[in-house]
Amino acid sequence: MRIYYVTLNTADEARQISRVLLEKQFAVCTNWFPITCAYRWEGKTAEEAETVLVIKTQSGYRSTIEQVIREHINYTNFIAEIAPEFVNEGYLKWLNTEVPVAANREGCQPANSKQ
Repeated sequence: MRIYYVTLNTADEARQISRVLLEKQFAVCTNWFPITCAYRWEGKTAEEAETVLVIKTQSGYRSTIEQVIREHINYTNFIAEIAPEFVNEGYLKWLNTEVPVAANREGCQPANSKQ
């Protein structure tokens, strides 16, 4: 299993990306919520609203997820892949039922070796 933490400008972007990922069975579940982001840009500190999109999926979908995101935005954002050490069995069963295991796996197996 993998979790992706993605920063976006708006909740509408998160909703659109989520719908594509879910409809194409690239993700089993997504969540999005507003945050405030502080960052350095061109030598100055800035602060603005952002939206975080959390994507829950199988291992091996990083490139696919990045491609879907790029189809919806044209700015530099943050995408982090997180490999959980433990996920409850019921959730993994749901994930395995709804999202096929990727044919071309990217990255390593999680510590508990369950997808």
